Amino acid sequence: MKKIIYTILVFIVASACTSNTIYKKPDNLISKKVMADILTDMYLAEGARSVHNKDLERSVDYMPLVYEKYQIDSIRFAESNFYYTTKIDDYEAILKTVDNRLKEMKIKYDAIAKKEDSIRRGKLNEKKILKKPTLEEKKQRKFEEEEEY
Repeated sequence: MKKIIYTILVFIVASACTSNTIYKKPDNLISKKVMADILTDMYLAEGARSVHNKDLERSVDYMPLVYEKYQIDSIRFAESNFYYTTKIDDYEAILKTVDNRLKEMKIKYDAIAKKEDSIRRGKLNEKKILKKPTLEEKKQRKFEEEEEY
């Protein structure tokens, strides 16, 4: 008898834990492709928050620019984002797309930065070679030459 009661209680608890809520698709749902574009730009905007911009400002909020770019508001984004989070397979595919794009961008910009660094190092080396010695450097060189004899 106790086994039956425990079984019924476990069944009731297990059925109460599952969610049977079906979320209605919003009328102004953002497509998966555009959602991936928005999330990519949002991750970039969030990452740019801790970097100095050209005016040497930090903590600039670039999210309004993302909303403006895609002509949406934060409410429409929040509704679409919530809907996609309830459809975990769709949201996972969107996030994989975003992750792949960000990795491709990192590879691309790392290569550009490496090239610019090598150019900058080359220019510094040229300056060192073309730099005229100062009077102190001439005296030091002359002193070293005299010591060798």
